[in-house]
Amino acid sequence: MTEDRDIQAIIELLDNKTEAGVSRIHIDVEEKMSNEAVKEQYHHGRCDVGSPWATGSVRNF
Repeated sequence: MTEDRDIQAIIELLDNKTEAGVSRIHIDVEEKMSNEAVKEQYHHGRCDVGSPWATGSVRNF
């Protein structure tokens, strides 16, 4: 029943984020990550994380 526990843990994590006011969540699942490894990235604004707008690398704005 490990899979059921994993699914419940993910649901709890997402519920906690939305209850805390997080309005946009992007999830990438990597098979090669170690168990229970979580990486979060936060940014101000509504642009995509890692985009030129979010990183400030836009040349001609």
